[in-house]
Amino acid sequence: MIHKEALIDRFISYVTIDTQSDASSDSTPSTAKQWDLANKLEYELKALGMQDVSIDDHGYIMATLPATVTDRTIPTIGFIAHYDTTPDFTGTDVKPQLIEKYNGKDIILNKEKNIRLSPEEFESLLNYKGQTLITTDGTTLLGADDKAGVTEIMEAMKYFLEHPEIKHGEIKVGFTPDEEIGRGAHKFDVKKFGAQWAYTMDGSQIGELEYENFNAAGAVVTITGKSVHPGYAKGKLINSIFIAQDFINSLPPLERPEHTEGREGFFHLNGIEGDIEETKLELIIRDHDREHFEARKNFLQSLADDLNEQYERDCVSIMIKDQYFNMREKIEPVMHIVEIAKKSMEDVGITPIIKPIRGGTDGSQLSFMGLPCPNIFAGGHNFHGRVEYVPVESMLKAVEVIVKIAENTVLAKAK
Repeated sequence: MIHKEALIDRFISYVTIDTQSDASSDSTPSTAKQWDLANKLEYELKALGMQDVSIDDHGYIMATLPATVTDRTIPTIGFIAHYDTTPDFTGTDVKPQLIEKYNGKDIILNKEKNIRLSPEEFESLLNYKGQTLITTDGTTLLGADDKAGVTEIMEAMKYFLEHPEIKHGEIKVGFTPDEEIGRGAHKFDVKKFGAQWAYTMDGSQIGELEYENFNAAGAVVTITGKSVHPGYAKGKLINSIFIAQDFINSLPPLERPEHTEGREGFFHLNGIEGDIEETKLELIIRDHDREHFEARKNFLQSLADDLNEQYERDCVSIMIKDQYFNMREKIEPVMHIVEIAKKSMEDVGITPIIKPIRGGTDGSQLSFMGLPCPNIFAGGHNFHGRVEYVPVESMLKAVEVIVKIAENTVLAKAK
């Protein structure tokens, strides 16, 4: 039996440590405060009795749970979570609130500021009526993304160590910094980790099982103009802002994030800065289909070429950089690892929700680095903001899934 109170205490001890990452920093971890939790996790892994516990100069933590079966052909598997939180919303001075036996009504997060979490806005709340929810006081994010995943992995390792009768192969644990700024796997030593495959515990609602994600690229469009005194500008002035407007208006209006869902890709303008002489646009490109992804990149280049032809000068340049790719490409040849996770969820009474991720994950980069890595739910909702919450019962089920995956990996080998 997994102890509910111990899980809650562990989770709260993690979320009250500020670990926001910072995309403007060149260091790894990107913020010094991430070391506060990293060092705590290293200590706790050793205290549990895990083997080969290490933390490198970049804050990557690894540990080994020895096998309880003598068959050395049982695959070594891993579980991975990130301990940083997003810079999108403050994670300083998190004050968790415990909502026992949730009654299905509005939750007052902060009476003074009239901040509430309501099922009228977030219908998913009603799925957890009668359960224990953990929220914030409405002034910070919670950090269940992904400290819920960290907690679940730690509690599962504790459970294994307390129950040596459970049959499992060697299990690797990995905790990473800077996932929220897209760098979580950049310096991950796959060879040192030593697993044949792994699972990131970084999904949302209970039951999520994901092995597809976007192909992703970033684009910077630079438009150059010519500034001339407006009183004498006829035939001379070239306003880069208006050329930028032409570029933006040429993007398909229905292929923006606010108009897409499922496997539909998009162009997203997420930054603009400029004046007459120079304007810069920052865009991201997303598509699950690799061919469509390449076509989107080519389309942006063609817009730049067309504007240069229209203005009869090289006024528009574009730099496109790939960020990550759809891990389905690397998972499909080893689909048994998804089937093990699916069966494990069903074995503990969970209906798997298999769907594509409309975003990225460390698992994507790790899969292309040679470590196939589907993503499993961690239980939280409304990530990256003040109304984030996590049902404790979902976290407990995630721990059960980890344990069952290890058991089913042994059974799958036996077959």
